[in-house]
Amino acid sequence: MSNVGSETCKVRTGVDVGGTFTDLVLVDQNTGKIFLGKRLTTHADPSRAILGGLERIAKESGRSIESVDDLVHGTTLVTNTIIERRGAKVGLLTTRGFRDSLELGKEIRHDRHDLFLRRPEPLVCRRLRQEAGERINAAGEILLELEEASVRAAAQEFKANDVEAIAVCFLHSYANAVHEERARQILQSELPGVPITLSHEISPEIREYERANTACANAYVQPMMNRYLTRLDSRLREAAFAGSLSLMLSGGGLTGIEAAEAQPIHLIESGPAAGATAAAFYSRITQIPDLISFDMGGTTAKMCLIEAGQPERSNQFEAARVSRFQKGSGLPLKIPVIDLIEIGAGGGSIARIDQMGLLKVGPQSAGSEPGPVCYGRGGRRPTVTDADLVLGYLSPTYFLGGEMELDIDAVQRALHEHVAAPLNIDVLQAAIGIRRIVDENMAAATRMYIAEKGRDPRRYALLAFGGAGPVHAHSLAKLLGVKRVVVPLGAGVMSALGFLVAAPAINLARSYAGRVADLDWQRVNALLEAMEQEASRFLTRSGIASEAIGFRRCVDMRHLGQGFEIPVDVPDGILDARTADMLGGSFRKAYEIRFGRSIAGIAIEALTWRLAAVGPAPEVSLQFSAPDRVEAGPHKGSRMVYFPETGFVTADVLDRYRLGPGMRFEGPAVVEERESTTIIGPHCKAEVDASLNLIINIAEVPRQRSDASGEPAPSTVKIKEVSRV
Repeated sequence: MSNVGSETCKVRTGVDVGGTFTDLVLVDQNTGKIFLGKRLTTHADPSRAILGGLERIAKESGRSIESVDDLVHGTTLVTNTIIERRGAKVGLLTTRGFRDSLELGKEIRHDRHDLFLRRPEPLVCRRLRQEAGERINAAGEILLELEEASVRAAAQEFKANDVEAIAVCFLHSYANAVHEERARQILQSELPGVPITLSHEISPEIREYERANTACANAYVQPMMNRYLTRLDSRLREAAFAGSLSLMLSGGGLTGIEAAEAQPIHLIESGPAAGATAAAFYSRITQIPDLISFDMGGTTAKMCLIEAGQPERSNQFEAARVSRFQKGSGLPLKIPVIDLIEIGAGGGSIARIDQMGLLKVGPQSAGSEPGPVCYGRGGRRPTVTDADLVLGYLSPTYFLGGEMELDIDAVQRALHEHVAAPLNIDVLQAAIGIRRIVDENMAAATRMYIAEKGRDPRRYALLAFGGAGPVHAHSLAKLLGVKRVVVPLGAGVMSALGFLVAAPAINLARSYAGRVADLDWQRVNALLEAMEQEASRFLTRSGIASEAIGFRRCVDMRHLGQGFEIPVDVPDGILDARTADMLGGSFRKAYEIRFGRSIAGIAIEALTWRLAAVGPAPEVSLQFSAPDRVEAGPHKGSRMVYFPETGFVTADVLDRYRLGPGMRFEGPAVVEERESTTIIGPHCKAEVDASLNLIINIAEVPRQRSDASGEPAPSTVKIKEVSRV
């Protein structure tokens, strides 16, 4: 288990394996120093990039791998395995008569107007879905005892088909798990060594379709993740790593390797969750409570709302949507997650001309192998990064701090061949088109995500990070009407920092449904107490003192007859009949906030009771290790940079490591650091705060007269001198 809560943990490292880059952050809690690292991801074996990056960052910090006490890891392997359908051959055992529930789903079309509607294929094909005779009702009463012979017959079918993992989902097992437990015993005796997922353990909640999907998804990725985690742990030990390996959960907490191997589906959003966790940390650092977290890497862009310093959370998630923005077009999973939106828009997103002759960007990505054309690693089709290079946003000689020289000539040839020539435009217009499309795609996704929550993006600041986030933040902010952008130092690897500021946590749920006025409060208290004890045992095994654990309780509630619920906070202490009135009032208030009206005279019911338990978050001070060259002045030179509102302008290039607290300047400007580049538009005012964050106020700039090509005429706006407050 992780020792992140232990006082003996002094040197900690966060590792985020993305589709293009593997990011690393090392924090020495003795000195408070932070060291950053970035390497291309090795897809065939991600542990190669992890070990190579760990060796380098340890060396740069003057330490060795054996001095690292704790390594916290997040990965996109789970979600990629489901999207790419590279998981295990899974067998499903379910209640007789419910074999086809995975295909029937909710019997709802996510797009009623699409005559060629596609639905996600179930993770388990029909011939591997077997039935068992048994029946338990919603109250947990056994109506039909388990027919053990049917379980054994199913086991033989699984054996004959060489299944690699098994999921078991019986009707109403959340209310009484005795049949699922007995089925596991039989399956283990018939198929020793085959991992088995029980639905009541992975998602002890009502709604059989979602529970079955979650169990199947866990079984689908479990063999792959177990092999990966075992190999990673083994190679770390061979490299003299003697600390503990922890993993980020989709809900933002941390867990140990044993729990991750048992329930890997809880890691499906571990990488994006780390970014949102880091965004919440910076919300507190900057004292800006309401933020749009904008994490744009090489493969995807992730947006999350931070309100009152906390990310939005959800208890369900859709994996592998066949329609990017359509709810209901993916596989529903009942797991706690940080609520965010993720789209295929990153630096490696590939530009192409579709069958209609239109320019499209993404969601396909060049990743790290071969990567964008400019990397010189074999990429042939132009990407967003290639367009950014042509438009002056990136330096061909200072990418990754100068470690990778970018080939702009190859980019121009690729843009001409694959975009400009087919559209009968020049290379510059092709690059502008790619940039505009990816920015508009991200803005559209963000607007939809925020509108669904009834929020207005203009009341938020934008926190930009990821390798490509600061490059596109200015454009995205203008499209959204956001007036302030925050870019942390080390923004290119900020998700990895999120692993190190996350607190150990666990989220539990138990379904007990009934009208609030008729609930058995003794049963509710026993249910909450059992969850609290389970959570305490889990966190104390991680080295957290029991008195340091905080609990938060809530319950999903709805009007009788409605299909979906609203979470309502549950007070601490013993609950009784008086609680019913309090919960009813809280529900009505939450309902009115969400839907703009209240409904009187309809009974209210509670469905699922939830408990979040969290330990203390590690203390991390923002003392970045960087070249101490503030006295030399920040100016590195200048170059021509394109902005839609002005065309190309001459912008000064500034060294991020020479910008000290209190410095102010005005755009247009390019601020370079090893892991990312920040673009600041004309007349935008920027200031460096005490924690070395760039605070950028977005200015409205009138568009200049266009030239014959339809683009704004070039200008030579010069930024003002950098000054100190």
